[in-house]
Amino acid sequence: MSKAKKQYNNSLDRNEKNNPYEGREGLVYNRVSSKRQETDGSGLKSQEGRCKSDLESIGVNYVKTFPDSYSGGGDFMKRPAMRELLEYIDNNPHKKFLVIFDDLSRFARDVYFHIKLRAEFRKRDVTLRCLNYNFDESEEGEFAELIFAGKAELDRKQNRRQVIQKQKARLELGCWAFGSKKGYKMTKNLEHGKICIPTKEGLEILKPALEGFANGNFVHKVDVCKFLVEKGFWTKQKPERYIDKLTLILNDPFYAGYIEYLLWDVSRRKGKHKGIISLETFETNQKRLSRFDAGQKVRIDMSSDFPLRGLLRCGTCKIGHVSGCWSKGRSKRYAYYFCQNKKCSIFQKSISVDIIQNQFEEILKEEKLGDYSISLIQETFDKVWKEEIDNLRKLQLTTNIQKINLENKLDEITTLILSTHSNTLKRAYERQLESISTEIDSIESINNITERTNLDIPYRTAIDKVFGMLKSPYSVWVNLSISEQHKLFYFIFDEKLLFSVNEPYQTAQTPSAIRLFESFATSNTHDVEMAGIEPACKKRS
Repeated sequence: MSKAKKQYNNSLDRNEKNNPYEGREGLVYNRVSSKRQETDGSGLKSQEGRCKSDLESIGVNYVKTFPDSYSGGGDFMKRPAMRELLEYIDNNPHKKFLVIFDDLSRFARDVYFHIKLRAEFRKRDVTLRCLNYNFDESEEGEFAELIFAGKAELDRKQNRRQVIQKQKARLELGCWAFGSKKGYKMTKNLEHGKICIPTKEGLEILKPALEGFANGNFVHKVDVCKFLVEKGFWTKQKPERYIDKLTLILNDPFYAGYIEYLLWDVSRRKGKHKGIISLETFETNQKRLSRFDAGQKVRIDMSSDFPLRGLLRCGTCKIGHVSGCWSKGRSKRYAYYFCQNKKCSIFQKSISVDIIQNQFEEILKEEKLGDYSISLIQETFDKVWKEEIDNLRKLQLTTNIQKINLENKLDEITTLILSTHSNTLKRAYERQLESISTEIDSIESINNITERTNLDIPYRTAIDKVFGMLKSPYSVWVNLSISEQHKLFYFIFDEKLLFSVNEPYQTAQTPSAIRLFESFATSNTHDVEMAGIEPACKKRS
């Protein structure tokens, strides 16, 4: 090799060593820990400004910034901006890049993914530059880098632990420690910091919806969802799409004014916020959710032309459901019911609507609850009602005595805490205090329910309405809307009725509610002593 060529090569080596970023384009990656910091703070802008100034000082042309607001460690591919950055590099394979960022903790706060991310950039021949750390590819440099990455992971985990401890402490004090729930908004409170208060939509829309499900105005969860969508509480999807969200709301004691977070072992306790429903309403909804019929869906395609559609099953195959449709004749259209089971011998064999509906109405006309049954059952209800009132008054007296005893015990333990100097004893006493406070809250909840119970309610009015319907089911049926007819059907019948052409309505010729009362009235009830609070003995049962 000639002397001139050697001098030229040595000159290139010196230039490359003097400027290792020669020919590379600058990409800025900056990150903050939350969306709030992204919108309210100036962290992203300040990081970007520092990185741009550094690129200018080393003579690298700035191209683009990739801002991120992803919190915590974990897979870097879950960070939108990091994913976009790698895709941008892959889409420009003919270019060389320098990726610059503010601090090593912005790169990755997890040692495992720090190593993986370094490998991804190394595979793409990307040079990394950090304003607060100098990358060194030597063995000692790689070791130091792992130490710094481990320190960033430790900081993240310690910060997470502190946040959880503070949030759990707020939950234990009865304050909601997370974002506001639907129907509430966060507001500052001088005594408790930020607390949730009900919004207008929570009080005027969600409250009547939850109470309506409790008192039976809404039979199914989808009915509640329809109400909430119609009122604008939810707006983006169809009512059926919100059933899971409604279930979460129905199961959440927060809306009754209580705090519970079992994930962190925070048991239910009285919250500092105001509930939009009573505890009694919440407990009623829990009972309704546990019932089988609470999960039944109301047909969306209900039509007054086919009121029994969805209420009948085929009596021939015992499997297929009976549906209805219109059929076009020579001069007019005809309404028919038919079996939907393709394997049924009468599959899609048309049965006139008049035949099915007339026979169903005959059942309602013929089957009535007798006057003797009504008088006997009313007498029994009177006796049970009187016993329930006596039991309720005894319960009020018992719970008041229990509350007084617990409050006295609470004062005694408080005195012991103030007099002891042992931290171990103090913690034990504090646990006892928490347990007693929970018992008192439970007793107060029972007292609130019993105090709101009006013992002078004319329950006979409600009983008379029920018996009036069972005395003449047909007269009630014909005056209801199609949706109300479906609700009434499941009140007086156990299940869908079996219908076939040759043997109509095989399942139950008598409505189950009438059979229940008639069976009770015709049994020898006067010879059986009624069970009180104690379970009935085996001989009597």
